[in-house]
Amino acid sequence: MDASAPEASLLVVDDEPNIRELLSASLRFAGFKVASAASGNEALAAVAKERPDLVVLDVMLPDMDGFAVVRRLREESGAYGRSVAAARDRLPVIFLTAKDGVEDKVSGLTAGGDDYVTKPFSLEELIARIRAILRRTGGPEEDGTLVVGDLELDPVGHQVLRGGRPVSLSPTEFKLLEYLMANAGRVMSKPQILDHVWAYDFGGDLSIVESYISYLRRKVDSGEGGAPKLIHTVRGIGYVLRKPQG
Repeated sequence: MDASAPEASLLVVDDEPNIRELLSASLRFAGFKVASAASGNEALAAVAKERPDLVVLDVMLPDMDGFAVVRRLREESGAYGRSVAAARDRLPVIFLTAKDGVEDKVSGLTAGGDDYVTKPFSLEELIARIRAILRRTGGPEEDGTLVVGDLELDPVGHQVLRGGRPVSLSPTEFKLLEYLMANAGRVMSKPQILDHVWAYDFGGDLSIVESYISYLRRKVDSGEGGAPKLIHTVRGIGYVLRKPQG
């Protein structure tokens, strides 16, 4: 591989010129190809044009907030060809924000973000988080559909079905579900989940595991149509995905 080739293609979205330019320059210096945008509409256009591997997205933008940008990306994916739609559905996003409240983090992660970085932030930590997300979303995928009860996960097609109905998941939610299904019947601790799914090179917050388990339950384990619960909490240890009895 060409040693001068960029590590990955990123899109930086921030309406503050100083932050946008500094961040873009720092990420280029770290070995990434970087495009930038100053608004939500510019970001949507840039994603279609640049096809980035990851988006670093400020929450507070002049025309729409970052959460709305991600929702638009996911919703509009169906209007494109299959390959473009799949890329948009799977496009990882790191939110940047000056707000650090729990409700703000929940809003960001629920909107389909993969991580949440509070300003002011360390460039080294942001780069480490970018690389961690790229490692888990950009690598080669294994063949073979995972099946537990009426839940199916296709790692190649990046599709999830519950009772035959498609379930839309963010890249991180998909990775978490894939890990639980691959270890069906085994209790996985929060540190194990954090290490495998987030793959941080530094200590991570275990509460993010609780949040993502909650989001996953809403999407795949809501009990619609009388479907039995698959994801269970083992108090003091972690979580397990079990095939229903009977």
